[in-house]
Amino acid sequence: MAALRRAVPVLSRALAGPGGAAPGRRWVRALRRSPVRVLPPRKEQAEAQKRPVEHHPPPPAVERGSAGPGLWYEKASPGDRSLGKVVTIAKSRSFRDRHGKVLLEGLRLIRDALQAGAAPRALFFSTAEHLRELPPAPLKGARLVRVRFEDIKCWSDVVAPQGMIGIFSKPDHAKMSYPTAQLPIVLICDNIRDPGNLGTILRSAAGAGCEKVLLTKGCVDPWEPKVLRAGMGAHFRVPIVADLDWESVPSNLPSGVQVCVADNKDLGAQAETEPTSQGAGRSGSHSGNPKAPVKPKRKAAPPEHKDEEGTEGVCASELAAQYYYENWIQSPAAVVVGGETHGLSPDALHLAASTGGKRLVIPVVPGVDSLNSAVAAAIVLFEGKRQLQWRTHKQDNEKQFIPSIVG
Repeated sequence: MAALRRAVPVLSRALAGPGGAAPGRRWVRALRRSPVRVLPPRKEQAEAQKRPVEHHPPPPAVERGSAGPGLWYEKASPGDRSLGKVVTIAKSRSFRDRHGKVLLEGLRLIRDALQAGAAPRALFFSTAEHLRELPPAPLKGARLVRVRFEDIKCWSDVVAPQGMIGIFSKPDHAKMSYPTAQLPIVLICDNIRDPGNLGTILRSAAGAGCEKVLLTKGCVDPWEPKVLRAGMGAHFRVPIVADLDWESVPSNLPSGVQVCVADNKDLGAQAETEPTSQGAGRSGSHSGNPKAPVKPKRKAAPPEHKDEEGTEGVCASELAAQYYYENWIQSPAAVVVGGETHGLSPDALHLAASTGGKRLVIPVVPGVDSLNSAVAAAIVLFEGKRQLQWRTHKQDNEKQFIPSIVG
Protein backbone atom coordinates (compact mmCIF):
# COMPACT_ATOMS: atom_id res chain seq x y z
CA MET A 1 0.00 0.00 0.00
CA ALA A 2 2.84 2.36 0.75
CA ALA A 3 4.45 1.55 -2.57
CA LEU A 4 1.22 2.48 -4.36
CA ARG A 5 1.14 5.81 -2.56
CA ARG A 6 4.67 6.57 -3.67
CA ALA A 7 3.88 5.62 -7.32
CA VAL A 8 0.89 7.96 -7.72
CA PRO A 9 2.90 11.24 -7.57
CA VAL A 10 5.48 9.86 -9.98
CA LEU A 11 2.78 8.86 -12.49
CA SER A 12 1.13 12.27 -12.20
CA ARG A 13 4.38 14.06 -12.94
CA ALA A 14 5.03 11.79 -15.99
CA LEU A 15 1.64 12.52 -17.53
CA ALA A 16 1.85 16.24 -16.92
CA GLY A 17 3.93 18.54 -19.05
CA PRO A 18 6.31 21.23 -17.85
CA GLY A 19 4.78 22.95 -14.88
CA GLY A 20 2.02 20.35 -14.68
CA ALA A 21 -0.32 22.28 -17.06
CA ALA A 22 -0.43 20.36 -20.38
CA PRO A 23 -0.44 16.60 -21.08
CA GLY A 24 2.76 15.05 -22.35
CA ARG A 25 3.47 13.37 -25.64
CA ARG A 26 2.56 9.94 -24.32
CA TRP A 27 -0.89 11.11 -23.36
CA VAL A 28 -1.49 12.67 -26.83
CA ARG A 29 -0.28 9.50 -28.53
CA ALA A 30 -2.67 7.44 -26.43
CA LEU A 31 -5.61 9.62 -27.45
CA ARG A 32 -4.87 9.06 -31.17
CA ARG A 33 -5.12 5.30 -30.91
CA SER A 34 -8.33 3.69 -32.19
CA PRO A 35 -10.17 1.31 -29.92
CA VAL A 36 -10.11 -2.39 -30.62
CA ARG A 37 -13.77 -2.83 -29.81
CA VAL A 38 -16.61 -0.64 -28.62
CA LEU A 39 -18.84 -2.32 -26.05
CA PRO A 40 -22.42 -1.07 -25.80
CA PRO A 41 -24.02 -0.60 -22.44
CA ARG A 42 -25.29 -3.71 -20.70
CA LYS A 43 -28.89 -2.61 -21.10
CA GLU A 44 -28.61 -2.48 -24.90
CA GLN A 45 -26.87 -5.84 -24.94
CA ALA A 46 -29.71 -7.41 -22.99
CA GLU A 47 -32.34 -5.94 -25.34
CA ALA A 48 -30.44 -7.17 -28.41
CA GLN A 49 -30.39 -10.68 -27.02
CA LYS A 50 -34.15 -10.63 -26.52
CA ARG A 51 -34.88 -9.63 -30.14
CA PRO A 52 -35.87 -12.46 -32.53
CA VAL A 53 -33.32 -13.40 -35.16
CA GLU A 54 -34.40 -12.32 -38.67
CA HIS A 55 -34.12 -15.07 -41.29
CA HIS A 56 -33.99 -13.83 -44.90
CA PRO A 57 -35.68 -16.14 -47.38
CA PRO A 58 -33.33 -17.84 -49.85
CA PRO A 59 -33.41 -16.64 -53.48
CA PRO A 60 -36.11 -18.29 -55.55
CA ALA A 61 -35.02 -21.37 -57.40
CA VAL A 62 -34.57 -20.97 -61.16
CA GLU A 63 -37.43 -22.55 -63.06
CA ARG A 64 -36.17 -24.97 -65.66
CA GLY A 65 -37.63 -26.62 -68.70
CA SER A 66 -36.68 -29.33 -71.18
CA ALA A 67 -36.40 -28.93 -74.95
CA GLY A 68 -35.21 -32.44 -75.68
CA PRO A 69 -32.96 -35.20 -74.38
CA GLY A 70 -30.19 -33.62 -72.31
CA LEU A 71 -31.18 -30.09 -73.35
CA TRP A 72 -32.34 -27.92 -70.44
CA TYR A 73 -33.11 -24.23 -70.36
CA GLU A 74 -33.94 -21.74 -67.63
CA LYS A 75 -36.95 -19.45 -67.58
CA ALA A 76 -36.26 -15.79 -66.92
CA SER A 77 -38.15 -14.37 -63.97
CA PRO A 78 -40.37 -11.28 -64.39
CA GLY A 79 -38.28 -8.14 -64.43
CA ASP A 80 -35.10 -9.96 -65.45
CA ARG A 81 -32.78 -7.52 -67.25
CA SER A 82 -30.02 -9.89 -68.35
CA LEU A 83 -31.16 -9.81 -72.00
CA GLY A 84 -31.02 -6.02 -72.18
CA LYS A 85 -27.57 -5.90 -70.64
CA VAL A 86 -26.18 -8.56 -72.96
CA VAL A 87 -27.62 -7.01 -76.12
CA THR A 88 -26.45 -3.50 -75.22
CA ILE A 89 -22.88 -4.63 -74.58
CA ALA A 90 -22.63 -7.07 -77.50
CA LYS A 91 -23.57 -4.43 -80.07
CA SER A 92 -20.39 -2.44 -79.46
CA ARG A 93 -17.29 -3.16 -81.53
CA SER A 94 -15.05 -2.78 -78.48
CA PHE A 95 -16.87 -5.71 -76.85
CA ARG A 96 -16.45 -7.82 -79.98
CA ASP A 97 -12.74 -7.04 -80.21
CA ARG A 98 -12.00 -7.37 -76.48
CA HIS A 99 -14.04 -10.48 -75.67
CA GLY A 100 -14.19 -12.12 -79.10
CA LYS A 101 -17.97 -12.51 -79.12
CA VAL A 102 -20.63 -11.52 -81.64
CA LEU A 103 -24.40 -11.11 -81.54
CA LEU A 104 -26.59 -13.06 -83.95
CA GLU A 105 -30.34 -12.60 -84.30
CA GLY A 106 -32.89 -14.73 -86.06
CA LEU A 107 -33.59 -18.45 -86.28
CA ARG A 108 -32.14 -18.88 -89.77
CA LEU A 109 -28.90 -17.02 -89.06
CA ILE A 110 -28.31 -18.90 -85.79
CA ARG A 111 -29.02 -22.24 -87.48
CA ASP A 112 -26.53 -21.43 -90.27
CA ALA A 113 -23.93 -20.48 -87.64
CA LEU A 114 -24.39 -23.74 -85.74
CA GLN A 115 -24.19 -25.83 -88.90
CA ALA A 116 -20.97 -24.07 -89.91
CA GLY A 117 -19.37 -24.86 -86.55
CA ALA A 118 -19.77 -21.59 -84.62
CA ALA A 119 -19.65 -21.94 -80.83
CA PRO A 120 -22.71 -20.56 -78.96
CA ARG A 121 -22.28 -18.99 -75.52
CA ALA A 122 -25.80 -17.85 -74.65
CA LEU A 123 -29.13 -18.14 -76.41
CA PHE A 124 -32.28 -16.19 -75.58
CA PHE A 125 -35.53 -17.41 -77.14
CA SER A 126 -39.25 -16.87 -76.70
CA THR A 127 -40.65 -20.33 -77.42
CA ALA A 128 -39.25 -23.81 -77.02
CA GLU A 129 -40.40 -24.76 -80.52
CA HIS A 130 -37.67 -22.53 -82.00
CA LEU A 131 -35.10 -24.29 -79.85
CA ARG A 132 -36.14 -27.70 -81.18
CA GLU A 133 -35.47 -26.54 -84.75
CA LEU A 134 -31.75 -26.13 -83.99
CA PRO A 135 -29.15 -28.91 -83.87
CA PRO A 136 -29.05 -29.96 -80.19
CA ALA A 137 -25.38 -31.03 -79.93
CA PRO A 138 -23.77 -27.54 -80.10
CA LEU A 139 -26.33 -26.12 -77.63
CA LYS A 140 -25.46 -28.38 -74.71
CA GLY A 141 -22.55 -26.22 -73.63
CA ALA A 142 -24.38 -22.89 -73.92
CA ARG A 143 -26.63 -21.03 -71.52
CA LEU A 144 -30.24 -21.26 -72.72
CA VAL A 145 -32.74 -18.72 -71.37
CA ARG A 146 -36.40 -18.47 -72.24
CA VAL A 147 -37.68 -14.89 -72.15
CA ARG A 148 -40.85 -13.12 -73.17
CA PHE A 149 -41.29 -12.22 -76.82
CA GLU A 150 -41.96 -8.64 -75.76
CA ASP A 151 -38.46 -8.46 -74.26
CA ILE A 152 -36.85 -9.68 -77.48
CA LYS A 153 -38.97 -7.28 -79.52
CA CYS A 154 -37.89 -4.41 -77.28
CA TRP A 155 -34.18 -5.04 -77.84
CA SER A 156 -34.32 -6.26 -81.44
CA ASP A 157 -33.11 -4.11 -84.36
CA VAL A 158 -35.38 -5.71 -86.97
CA VAL A 159 -38.96 -4.75 -87.72
CA ALA A 160 -40.33 -8.30 -87.38
CA PRO A 161 -38.13 -10.19 -84.87
CA GLN A 162 -38.17 -13.97 -84.95
CA GLY A 163 -37.87 -14.36 -81.19
CA MET A 164 -34.27 -15.56 -80.89
CA ILE A 165 -30.99 -13.79 -80.04
CA GLY A 166 -27.66 -15.55 -79.56
CA ILE A 167 -24.18 -14.67 -78.32
CA PHE A 168 -21.46 -16.60 -80.15
CA SER A 169 -17.69 -16.71 -80.06
CA LYS A 170 -16.32 -14.75 -83.00
CA PRO A 171 -15.98 -17.34 -85.77
CA ASP A 172 -12.50 -18.24 -87.00
CA HIS A 173 -12.54 -19.00 -90.72
CA ALA A 174 -9.79 -21.60 -90.27
CA LYS A 175 -11.96 -23.65 -87.88
CA MET A 176 -15.30 -23.32 -89.70
CA SER A 177 -16.80 -25.60 -92.35
CA TYR A 178 -18.09 -23.93 -95.52
CA PRO A 179 -19.68 -25.22 -98.72
CA THR A 180 -17.23 -26.19 -101.46
CA ALA A 181 -16.20 -23.17 -103.54
CA GLN A 182 -17.47 -23.27 -107.12
CA LEU A 183 -15.66 -20.18 -108.40
CA PRO A 184 -11.85 -19.93 -108.15
CA ILE A 185 -11.98 -16.20 -107.42
CA VAL A 186 -10.88 -14.38 -104.29
CA LEU A 187 -12.78 -11.15 -103.73
CA ILE A 188 -10.82 -8.29 -102.13
CA CYS A 189 -12.77 -5.41 -100.58
CA ASP A 190 -10.84 -2.15 -100.56
CA ASN A 191 -12.12 0.40 -98.04
CA ILE A 192 -15.80 -0.62 -98.09
CA ARG A 193 -17.24 1.44 -95.24
CA ASP A 194 -21.00 1.13 -95.71
CA PRO A 195 -22.47 -1.80 -93.71
CA GLY A 196 -25.27 -2.41 -96.22
CA ASN A 197 -22.85 -2.52 -99.15
CA LEU A 198 -20.48 -4.92 -97.42
CA GLY A 199 -23.30 -7.24 -96.41
CA THR A 200 -24.62 -7.29 -99.99
CA ILE A 201 -21.12 -7.93 -101.35
CA LEU A 202 -20.71 -10.91 -99.02
CA ARG A 203 -24.09 -12.21 -100.11
CA SER A 204 -23.11 -11.95 -103.80
CA ALA A 205 -19.78 -13.66 -103.11
CA ALA A 206 -21.53 -16.52 -101.35
CA GLY A 207 -24.08 -16.79 -104.17
CA ALA A 208 -21.38 -16.93 -106.83
CA GLY A 209 -19.41 -19.53 -104.85
CA CYS A 210 -16.22 -17.51 -104.29
CA GLU A 211 -13.23 -19.12 -102.69
CA LYS A 212 -12.91 -16.47 -99.96
CA VAL A 213 -13.36 -12.75 -99.23
CA LEU A 214 -10.52 -10.55 -97.97
CA LEU A 215 -11.27 -7.30 -96.14
CA THR A 216 -8.48 -4.75 -95.90
CA LYS A 217 -8.10 -2.27 -93.08
CA GLY A 218 -10.57 0.56 -93.45
CA CYS A 219 -13.52 -1.72 -94.20
CA VAL A 220 -16.44 -1.85 -91.82
CA ASP A 221 -16.49 -4.66 -89.26
CA PRO A 222 -18.14 -7.68 -90.96
CA TRP A 223 -19.73 -8.74 -87.65
CA GLU A 224 -21.64 -5.52 -87.16
CA PRO A 225 -25.40 -6.17 -86.86
CA LYS A 226 -26.22 -4.20 -90.03
CA VAL A 227 -23.69 -6.17 -92.05
CA LEU A 228 -25.07 -9.44 -90.68
CA ARG A 229 -28.62 -8.49 -91.65
CA ALA A 230 -27.60 -7.51 -95.18
CA GLY A 231 -25.49 -10.65 -95.57
CA MET A 232 -28.44 -12.98 -94.95
CA GLY A 233 -26.23 -15.83 -93.70
CA ALA A 234 -23.36 -15.27 -96.17
CA HIS A 235 -20.92 -15.02 -93.24
CA PHE A 236 -21.26 -18.79 -92.78
CA ARG A 237 -21.15 -19.76 -96.47
CA VAL A 238 -17.90 -18.12 -97.56
CA PRO A 239 -14.64 -17.65 -95.58
CA ILE A 240 -14.03 -14.05 -94.49
CA VAL A 241 -10.58 -12.79 -93.56
CA ALA A 242 -10.89 -9.30 -92.07
CA ASP A 243 -8.62 -6.45 -90.99
CA LEU A 244 -5.74 -7.20 -93.36
CA ASP A 245 -3.04 -4.76 -94.31
CA TRP A 246 -1.90 -4.77 -97.92
CA GLU A 247 1.45 -6.33 -97.02
CA SER A 248 -0.34 -9.50 -95.82
CA VAL A 249 -2.84 -9.73 -98.69
CA PRO A 250 -0.51 -11.67 -101.06
CA SER A 251 0.03 -14.37 -98.42
CA ASN A 252 -3.75 -14.98 -98.42
CA LEU A 253 -3.88 -15.44 -102.21
CA PRO A 254 -3.11 -18.64 -104.13
CA SER A 255 0.16 -18.83 -106.02
CA GLY A 256 0.13 -17.63 -109.60
CA VAL A 257 -2.99 -15.54 -109.08
CA GLN A 258 -3.86 -12.64 -111.36
CA VAL A 259 -5.43 -9.69 -109.53
CA CYS A 260 -7.90 -7.57 -111.50
CA VAL A 261 -9.61 -4.37 -110.37
CA ALA A 262 -13.21 -3.41 -111.06
CA ASP A 263 -13.60 0.09 -112.50
CA ASN A 264 -16.30 2.04 -114.31
CA LYS A 265 -14.04 4.61 -115.87
CA ASP A 266 -14.75 4.06 -119.57
CA LEU A 267 -11.97 3.08 -121.94
CA GLY A 268 -12.36 6.03 -124.28
CA ALA A 269 -12.63 8.55 -121.46
CA GLN A 270 -9.62 7.01 -119.70
CA ALA A 271 -7.46 7.46 -122.78
CA GLU A 272 -8.37 11.13 -123.17
CA THR A 273 -8.22 12.27 -119.55
CA GLU A 274 -5.54 12.33 -116.90
CA PRO A 275 -5.03 8.93 -115.24
CA THR A 276 -6.86 8.55 -111.94
CA SER A 277 -7.25 5.70 -109.49
CA GLN A 278 -11.03 5.48 -109.42
CA GLY A 279 -12.74 2.32 -108.33
CA ALA A 280 -15.99 0.68 -109.28
CA GLY A 281 -17.81 3.16 -107.13
CA ARG A 282 -16.57 6.11 -109.17
CA SER A 283 -17.45 6.82 -112.78
CA GLY A 284 -16.25 8.93 -115.65
CA SER A 285 -17.77 10.17 -118.87
CA HIS A 286 -18.75 7.53 -121.39
CA SER A 287 -17.91 7.80 -125.06
CA GLY A 288 -17.85 5.46 -128.02
CA ASN A 289 -19.57 2.15 -128.55
CA PRO A 290 -19.40 0.05 -125.37
CA LYS A 291 -19.67 -3.17 -127.34
CA ALA A 292 -16.60 -2.49 -129.44
CA PRO A 293 -13.39 -3.19 -127.54
CA VAL A 294 -11.28 -0.07 -127.44
CA LYS A 295 -7.74 -0.20 -126.16
CA PRO A 296 -6.63 2.84 -124.16
CA LYS A 297 -3.96 5.03 -125.67
CA ARG A 298 -0.92 5.19 -123.48
CA LYS A 299 0.91 8.43 -123.09
CA ALA A 300 4.62 8.58 -123.83
CA ALA A 301 5.63 9.05 -120.22
CA PRO A 302 2.73 8.72 -117.75
CA PRO A 303 3.46 10.57 -114.54
CA GLU A 304 4.02 8.41 -111.52
CA HIS A 305 2.57 9.50 -108.21
CA LYS A 306 3.66 8.62 -104.72
CA ASP A 307 1.51 7.56 -101.85
CA GLU A 308 1.67 8.86 -98.30
CA GLU A 309 4.58 6.60 -97.37
CA GLY A 310 6.68 7.89 -100.25
CA THR A 311 6.66 4.70 -102.33
CA GLU A 312 5.98 4.87 -106.05
CA GLY A 313 2.35 4.21 -106.89
CA VAL A 314 0.66 2.92 -110.02
CA CYS A 315 -1.83 4.88 -112.11
CA ALA A 316 -5.00 3.19 -113.29
CA SER A 317 -4.01 3.90 -116.91
CA GLU A 318 -0.90 1.72 -116.52
CA LEU A 319 -3.07 -1.40 -116.23
CA ALA A 320 -4.35 -3.15 -119.34
CA ALA A 321 -8.04 -2.26 -119.58
CA GLN A 322 -10.93 -4.17 -121.10
CA TYR A 323 -14.65 -4.42 -120.68
CA TYR A 324 -15.85 -6.81 -118.00
CA TYR A 325 -17.80 -8.97 -120.48
CA GLU A 326 -14.67 -9.78 -122.51
CA ASN A 327 -12.66 -12.89 -121.72
CA TRP A 328 -10.57 -12.24 -118.60
CA ILE A 329 -11.19 -15.10 -116.19
CA GLN A 330 -8.42 -17.52 -115.38
CA SER A 331 -7.85 -19.97 -112.54
CA PRO A 332 -6.96 -18.77 -110.00
CA ALA A 333 -7.99 -15.10 -110.05
CA ALA A 334 -8.77 -12.26 -107.66
CA VAL A 335 -10.90 -9.15 -108.05
CA VAL A 336 -10.59 -5.90 -106.07
CA VAL A 337 -13.68 -3.75 -105.50
CA GLY A 338 -13.13 -0.26 -104.11
CA GLY A 339 -15.37 1.94 -102.03
CA GLU A 340 -17.68 4.50 -103.55
CA THR A 341 -16.09 7.49 -101.82
CA HIS A 342 -12.37 7.04 -102.40
CA GLY A 343 -12.31 4.38 -105.10
CA LEU A 344 -9.36 2.06 -105.57
CA SER A 345 -6.36 2.65 -103.36
CA PRO A 346 -2.79 2.89 -104.75
CA ASP A 347 -2.01 -0.37 -102.94
CA ALA A 348 -4.73 -2.17 -104.88
CA LEU A 349 -3.43 -0.85 -108.20
CA HIS A 350 0.13 -1.80 -107.27
CA LEU A 351 -0.95 -5.36 -106.40
CA ALA A 352 -2.80 -5.68 -109.71
CA ALA A 353 0.20 -4.39 -111.68
CA SER A 354 2.62 -6.74 -109.90
CA THR A 355 0.51 -9.80 -110.82
CA GLY A 356 -0.17 -8.78 -114.42
CA GLY A 357 -3.80 -7.97 -113.67
CA LYS A 358 -6.26 -5.96 -115.70
CA ARG A 359 -8.72 -3.16 -115.19
CA LEU A 360 -12.24 -4.49 -115.75
CA VAL A 361 -14.39 -1.62 -117.00
CA ILE A 362 -18.13 -1.52 -116.33
CA PRO A 363 -19.44 1.18 -118.71
CA VAL A 364 -22.12 3.58 -117.51
CA VAL A 365 -24.10 6.24 -119.36
CA PRO A 366 -22.98 9.88 -119.28
CA GLY A 367 -24.07 11.86 -116.25
CA VAL A 368 -23.89 8.96 -113.76
CA ASP A 369 -21.34 9.90 -111.13
CA SER A 370 -20.99 6.60 -109.30
CA LEU A 371 -21.78 2.92 -109.46
CA ASN A 372 -22.69 1.08 -106.30
CA SER A 373 -19.78 -1.05 -105.14
CA ALA A 374 -22.05 -3.98 -104.24
CA VAL A 375 -23.62 -3.91 -107.71
CA ALA A 376 -20.19 -3.73 -109.34
CA ALA A 377 -18.98 -6.72 -107.35
CA ALA A 378 -22.02 -8.78 -108.33
CA ILE A 379 -21.60 -7.88 -112.02
CA VAL A 380 -17.95 -8.87 -112.15
CA LEU A 381 -18.30 -12.05 -110.07
CA PHE A 382 -21.22 -13.54 -111.98
CA GLU A 383 -19.68 -12.56 -115.31
CA GLY A 384 -16.52 -14.38 -114.30
CA LYS A 385 -18.62 -17.39 -113.33
CA ARG A 386 -20.39 -17.30 -116.69
CA GLN A 387 -17.09 -17.16 -118.59
CA LEU A 388 -15.67 -20.05 -116.58
CA GLN A 389 -18.74 -22.21 -117.13
CA TRP A 390 -18.72 -21.43 -120.84
CA ARG A 391 -15.03 -22.34 -121.09
CA THR A 392 -15.59 -25.60 -119.22
CA HIS A 393 -18.57 -26.47 -121.42
CA LYS A 394 -16.52 -25.73 -124.54
CA GLN A 395 -13.67 -27.96 -123.39
CA ASP A 396 -16.08 -30.80 -122.65
CA ASN A 397 -17.58 -30.51 -126.13
CA GLU A 398 -14.13 -30.58 -127.72
CA LYS A 399 -13.22 -33.75 -125.82
CA GLN A 400 -16.38 -35.44 -127.06
CA PHE A 401 -15.83 -34.26 -130.64
CA ILE A 402 -12.17 -35.39 -131.01
CA PRO A 403 -12.81 -39.19 -130.75
CA SER A 404 -15.54 -39.01 -133.42
CA ILE A 405 -13.09 -37.41 -135.87
CA VAL A 406 -10.35 -39.94 -135.14
CA GLY A 407 -12.73 -42.84 -135.58
